[in-house]
Amino acid sequence: MNRERSIEELHRDDPERADALAFGRKVDATRRGFLGGAGLAAMGAAVGGPIVYSAAMPGGLVPAAMAQTPAVPAQAAAPRGPQVLQFPGKDNGLILLQDRPLVAETPEHMLDDATTPISKFFVRNNGQIPDEVANPDAHAFTIEGEVNQALRLTVGELKSRYRAVTYRMQMECGGNGRSFFQPPTRGNQWGNGAIGVAEWTGVPLRDVLRAAGLKSSALFTGHFGFDPHLSGTPGQVAISRGMPIAKAMERHTIVAFAMNGQPIPHIHGGPVRLIVPGWPGSLSAKWLNRVLVRATPHDGPGMGGTSYRVPTIPIVPGTNVDGRTNFRDMDSMPVRGVLTSHANGARLPAGTRSLDIRGAAWAGELDVQRVHVSTNFGQTWRTMRLAELKNKYDWRRWSGRIAFPTDGYYEIWVRAQSANGVYQPHAPANWNPQGYEANSFHRVAVLIG
Repeated sequence: MNRERSIEELHRDDPERADALAFGRKVDATRRGFLGGAGLAAMGAAVGGPIVYSAAMPGGLVPAAMAQTPAVPAQAAAPRGPQVLQFPGKDNGLILLQDRPLVAETPEHMLDDATTPISKFFVRNNGQIPDEVANPDAHAFTIEGEVNQALRLTVGELKSRYRAVTYRMQMECGGNGRSFFQPPTRGNQWGNGAIGVAEWTGVPLRDVLRAAGLKSSALFTGHFGFDPHLSGTPGQVAISRGMPIAKAMERHTIVAFAMNGQPIPHIHGGPVRLIVPGWPGSLSAKWLNRVLVRATPHDGPGMGGTSYRVPTIPIVPGTNVDGRTNFRDMDSMPVRGVLTSHANGARLPAGTRSLDIRGAAWAGELDVQRVHVSTNFGQTWRTMRLAELKNKYDWRRWSGRIAFPTDGYYEIWVRAQSANGVYQPHAPANWNPQGYEANSFHRVAVLIG
């Protein structure tokens, strides 16, 4: 009886025939002429080894190994590549994107914990870091506006008067993935690491709103923190965003006072902040001191125009638009999956023929339906195993095993699919001036041997 050879075995023994069988076509002669000769040798030298599935590489693709450079300490002379954050209590592997305001990203391989440690949690500020509160339990915030009676609560009163809940929930910046857009857009050039999933403890915002008594005209909220504006101008607000009252009344939207079982660190908005899971992190006001209940949509800094808004009709990339028409406010964040078990540029021992991998996937308001991984530039995909959720807005941890036919250069591509059937795209779609919702495949370069 003849044994059928796997595509990996075919590729090892006869790459051209394997390509033709696996990809259902003959390799383009022009592309083979470039990648099969001096061009392939040059690219292989650039990435550190032979590109095993070179015939399947999409035209114009920049290898993932060349797309990122190592981070270096911020104080290093003539730094090459990204700088790393130097901040008390923070892992020095975080990438410093900006120091005024302070913004730092968590590289994907540092998101390998089911619950993101505080030391690895990304940092996003819009204004100056305010002075730390001397007595956290004495700090007060107010509920005002379209309520029967304005309510003022200290953090201590919040803890003593209301029943606290703890959920493991996503916190994701609206601009996560922004650096993948072409042409480039405004804002911090995030990779996939503007995400963290912590155990947040607090009181559902709806319990506090009900205590104040919502009027029939209570349709929206506006959120305020006590962080000073970058200019230092007294009374000028750094950022103030708001949401429809339905999201405010969802049980997972909380006024939080603890993170991973300890008081929320000052850099993460302590002593009290909002957590609005699944939606852009800018809604989760840090250093909370006021919630304004409104009859009309909020109009604070960070609302309207192109701020946290995306086109409803595609626009030509690079177009200068004001967002007044054919734009909508962002709500649920898009589906995204990342590999966390191995960093981009990982080197594996010669002879490695299989690898256990793992990662995370999430989709804002929605669950993740499946995660696929490819090692041959998307020609074939393998389905990964999904772990159980702890609660809604947790991320899906995933795991599986992949195979390699021979030594050389590979790219591990990860794509997730949300519960409504939407996959991550190969390239970010719906270009917009501020670079929101860029959720293309995660690509990780691996070199064997």
